[in-house]
Amino acid sequence: MRKTLAFCISGLLPLTTLSAQSQTSGSFSDSVNNFFSPIVKFLDAVLFWDPVAALGIDAGIKIPFIIIWLVFGALFFTIYFRFINLRGFRHAIELVMGKFDKEGHDGEISHFQAIATATASTVGLGNIAGVAVAISLGGPGATFWLIVAGLLGMSTKFTECTLGVKYRKINPDNTVSGGPMYYLKEGLAKRGWSKLGKTLSVMFAIFAAIGAFGIGNMFQSNQVVAQTVITFPQLEGYQIWIGIAIAILVGVVIIGGIKGIAKVNDKLFPIMAILYITSCLVVIGINYRHIDDAFLTILNGAFNADAAKGGFIGVMIIGFRRAAFSNEAGIGSAAIAHSTVKTQKPVTEGIVALLEPFIDTVVICTMTALVIIVTGLYDNPQNLNGADLTSAAFSTVSSWFPYLLLPTIILFAYTTIISWSYYGATSFDYLLGDTCEKTFGKRIYATRFYQIIFLIVTAIGSVLSLSALVDFSDMLILSMAVPNIIGLLILAPEVRTELKEYMKWLKTERKLMKNKA
Repeated sequence: MRKTLAFCISGLLPLTTLSAQSQTSGSFSDSVNNFFSPIVKFLDAVLFWDPVAALGIDAGIKIPFIIIWLVFGALFFTIYFRFINLRGFRHAIELVMGKFDKEGHDGEISHFQAIATATASTVGLGNIAGVAVAISLGGPGATFWLIVAGLLGMSTKFTECTLGVKYRKINPDNTVSGGPMYYLKEGLAKRGWSKLGKTLSVMFAIFAAIGAFGIGNMFQSNQVVAQTVITFPQLEGYQIWIGIAIAILVGVVIIGGIKGIAKVNDKLFPIMAILYITSCLVVIGINYRHIDDAFLTILNGAFNADAAKGGFIGVMIIGFRRAAFSNEAGIGSAAIAHSTVKTQKPVTEGIVALLEPFIDTVVICTMTALVIIVTGLYDNPQNLNGADLTSAAFSTVSSWFPYLLLPTIILFAYTTIISWSYYGATSFDYLLGDTCEKTFGKRIYATRFYQIIFLIVTAIGSVLSLSALVDFSDMLILSMAVPNIIGLLILAPEVRTELKEYMKWLKTERKLMKNKA
């Protein structure tokens, strides 16, 4: 039986793992699902509480608190930093290309490796399936608001990654530890709010360490196995071995820490991005006569949506939701990877990081949307789910063309798993690393213990349908935005000061480089 992505929370949040083996829902799975279900319901009630409806205003669609929180942060930082998402774009490319790199900077990885690792964790199956769901629910107009939200999210990424580098910790062995838990604790302590900072940092670390299980590994391995068996039916019955193979391939990489992960991601991410974008361009190119109509349909749908789509507000919220779930701007995860970059100026990595939502949402998600729209399948006449709709759009070119999705899905999932393993391990180290060092004499034990559990769950997740556990982990990932954005708002003045000083330095540096040339 063909397996596809399922969606919960009114069909808007890509969470639920579908088993690659249709008859594995045994007592263990049922017990796990029964245990986590009430917790998921509670978190759902909090994160997806609709404050607009609570005020007695009928917007025609549910407007969750967590989406308002993420969009508010993105809009605030965009205005507060005078549209750094636009004016910093060219310089971001210069930094990624290594134009301003210098020897002797603290850190472990390059600007390119940092953005490859962080973007690899966000570019995943949601870019293929989630966009299709957004269009099915909100129509082509959701694409416009998805792009707007992606552009605004660039400013949030700039803020959190600048702080990630500023407050990172250089360990005795020259490795780097960083992320929201560090700037929440140290940054807020500097402003006299040490208790709040400690509380928020621990909250974030717990959410990230546990949240990495599920969407960070279980969901990914499950979908890789499911799609592999669909493509090659003769592998039916070997799902667990495929899952073990995935876990081994992940383990070989993550044992080397962020350096090993970055070395793999800076090779795989360009390959998978080019492969998927090229495939999309082929479909769009074959349907070139419909490109103009597609853009007109997107603009018309963005502002003139019918009541069935929730009207103008409904389509806008659906687009914002998809972007928020896709690029993770405001979640804070990217700051963990970016904090390890080789630089002495925190703002440089903030500027590099603003490219992530652009690549993930403005480019890759938009490509998926255009493929669906130009092929005329945006009305979803067959009522297909997620990846099936995208696959159907690809199949309009040729019956074999959807097979190109399999290597893309494998690469998307693999890079997501190895990136989230680092986010989870770093967060776990923040919580228990000191305890391990005092008790066993070696801090690395905390990381190794977490990695072993992570790999076991990756393998098990390939064959078990633990939907409630995956839902729970995704809720925790969204919850990371609450303490993170509180900290970002409080520390924003520090970032603005850093930005002003950096822009003055950059102006002088450009003059020196011009004179040398």
